[in-house]
Amino acid sequence: MPLLPPTLPTAFLSSLRATPNLPHHIWYVLTGVTLCSLNRADKIPGVLKHALETGPGPGPGENGKVSEGVVAARVSAEEQKAMARRMREALIKGVAIGGLPKAINALLALKQGTPSHLQDEPLSYSPTSRPVDIFDVPSSTVLHRGQSFFDRIYGKVSKRVMGQMDRCGTEDLGLTARLMYGYVLSNTSVLSAVESSYILMAGLIPQDVNPQLKGHLKGAINNGATVEEVRAVRDVVIRICEAEGMKKLGADDANGWGWRGDVATL
Repeated sequence: MPLLPPTLPTAFLSSLRATPNLPHHIWYVLTGVTLCSLNRADKIPGVLKHALETGPGPGPGENGKVSEGVVAARVSAEEQKAMARRMREALIKGVAIGGLPKAINALLALKQGTPSHLQDEPLSYSPTSRPVDIFDVPSSTVLHRGQSFFDRIYGKVSKRVMGQMDRCGTEDLGLTARLMYGYVLSNTSVLSAVESSYILMAGLIPQDVNPQLKGHLKGAINNGATVEEVRAVRDVVIRICEAEGMKKLGADDANGWGWRGDVATL
């Protein structure tokens, strides 16, 4: 396989930003989480840089073809800080899907490429208030919030899904899921419930785990997405994966890197 470029091309990033039906403010966090899951932390700073320069994506009345210069002029310092926080929070939530080591590498790489005035320093203001969850809020309250979030995603099959984890051979799997949903995923201070669903999709698609992806495609609908938005998110993530060398594997590709079948969809 030829060496991949150190950054995603600007034209490619602009095309992601202009994807029809893609929700506002989501293209760059999807890209960051997908790259994290693909273990390409080195490319994430360039994604945020492009987003800070061109804006979060077409909003009401825009068609994705607005002049880059005009868009950039509208990105205030306050909005840039919000965008940087959204990217960091997306990578944190991606831990639930891609694991902690990749998130560590992604966040450290992102810090190197983020201007200091857009960073949140330790022991200062926390946009997520997770320190409060850990130190001041009763654990039962946080776990109940996480269970409610889990139930909303999985709907009528939520008890069955959690029960499968509890009875997998170690009930600690269910415990791990409850902790992750309580303290990480159900926190919607920076990313909303539906945006969190998109982040989960972005972490799952590169890993070729259709059984879990199917649940989260429906979960995004349960969290308020439209079918068109879910399909647009799926399309963006697949395009990023393909740009990084993934492909659908054939019957003879025993040791290839890619998808063993069609990526689940609605």
